[in-house]
Amino acid sequence: MTTDPRPVAAKGARPFRVQVADKQTLSPHFRRLVFTGEDLDIFGTDGLDQRIKLLFANRDGGWIDLGLDDPVELASGDWYPRWLEADDDRRNPIRTYTVRAIDPVARELTVDFAVHDGAGPGGSFPDRALIGEELVIVGPDSRSPLHGLGIDFHPGRARNLLLAGDETAVPAICSILESLSSDPGPDGGWNVHAFMEVPSEADRLSLDSCEGIHTHWMARQGQVGARLVEEIGSFASGNPEFMPLGHETGPLADVDVDHELLWEAPQADPGADFYAWIAGEAAAVRTLRRLLVAEHGVDRSRIAFMGYWRSGRAEN
Repeated sequence: MTTDPRPVAAKGARPFRVQVADKQTLSPHFRRLVFTGEDLDIFGTDGLDQRIKLLFANRDGGWIDLGLDDPVELASGDWYPRWLEADDDRRNPIRTYTVRAIDPVARELTVDFAVHDGAGPGGSFPDRALIGEELVIVGPDSRSPLHGLGIDFHPGRARNLLLAGDETAVPAICSILESLSSDPGPDGGWNVHAFMEVPSEADRLSLDSCEGIHTHWMARQGQVGARLVEEIGSFASGNPEFMPLGHETGPLADVDVDHELLWEAPQADPGADFYAWIAGEAAAVRTLRRLLVAEHGVDRSRIAFMGYWRSGRAEN
């Protein structure tokens, strides 16, 4: 048996040098890129909503030293301090995405992107990317005990699942649904409702899912998240048997999404039959948090709330 000489990432994730191998237009606002890389055979395969970081070339096409060619640095997982210490004008732009698919045998990683006119380096990259173009992806090392780092979907044994998000959360929701479809689930099978608000009707994506998984696509009307809030509110009121309502909760502290990160990802009670995962524009997620917890009395320990982005602000 041959021992892999490559260092194992002590902190669970490491940078991978990759190249663009394929690009696809899925809809007016969704793109898919497939990346290849020599070390993707050890990229983690946990799936679900696992977050990864994409680093793009800086303005002059260059890269700071992230320790990619130093085994000691790769093992330490200290790429981020190196990135922080770089001069502002040389620091490579970084954005957060979700693993859509990983094939370690073929050494291929698939990432889906939501794109918009006038978007920053991440939002515009899928359309301007060239086949063979190089970038760096920070993701899980499958050999590390911490390879599940970046997964916030923790339903426990819950069978009734509620997923909701805007287009930035669609890749994660689709990945979760396909992961659930490959798993028989708890006794009685799945009872999943996934609500996805997208910019237009043409942005509904095809998805392979099993019985018991119900997708609800809605085209945006007005402010980001408005349709999502409306539909989730109606669903909660009309389906009391799906999610337990009326939980006694204390005062719900507000979150200033312009200055604070809204990110609550609790581990579900192993005996709970309901779990919800909600992500997207931070102000809309905050409204859904107030709606479900304060107004409908859903136990907040059974819901993950994640502000993926804030309207009018770039990711730091």
